[in-house]
Amino acid sequence: AVDVKTNEGRVAFLASFGWEVAEEPVQTQEVRVPTEPNEVFQRYNELQISQGYDLLQYSGKELTRYVYRITNYPDESGVYYATLLVKDGQVVGADVASSAKTGVMHGLKMPE
Repeated sequence: AVDVKTNEGRVAFLASFGWEVAEEPVQTQEVRVPTEPNEVFQRYNELQISQGYDLLQYSGKELTRYVYRITNYPDESGVYYATLLVKDGQVVGADVASSAKTGVMHGLKMPE
């Protein structure tokens, strides 16, 4: 298992899915999982469940969110970011998303 407590570990974790990212996160912040999830959160959590994560078990708890810019996204036309949600040194949620307002969001699996 990769130790995601360190930046190197988080970069290596993303690399295990084939993602190359800029070395330093563009954003690091504490986020609180809502106790009363709204529709947007429910949709986001469905994506998490599809990858084997479930944020509802962290309801009301603080997670650390790390966002990295992806440098090898297969579609060259946009800027894409990988987000890792970490609690107690474990990845508890993650996504890959386009920076475009109407852009795609998907799990960590590299698109075909």
